[in-house]
Amino acid sequence: MIIPVRCFTCGALIADKWDDFTKNIKDGENPEKVLDKLNLKRWCCRRMLISHIDLIDDFLPFT
Repeated sequence: MIIPVRCFTCGALIADKWDDFTKNIKDGENPEKVLDKLNLKRWCCRRMLISHIDLIDDFLPFT
């Protein structure tokens, strides 16, 4: 739904990196390099961004 503010495992702040991550991915960059550029080194934080599916736009018409 909405990107979590913090990583579920380690508690690191990740929500502030979501906009940069999606913008760079849509521009065609490699996700691995984007995560390195955003200074996300832990696998738990990386999976939070990679595995997130943004469904908020799909649910808004039903409110």
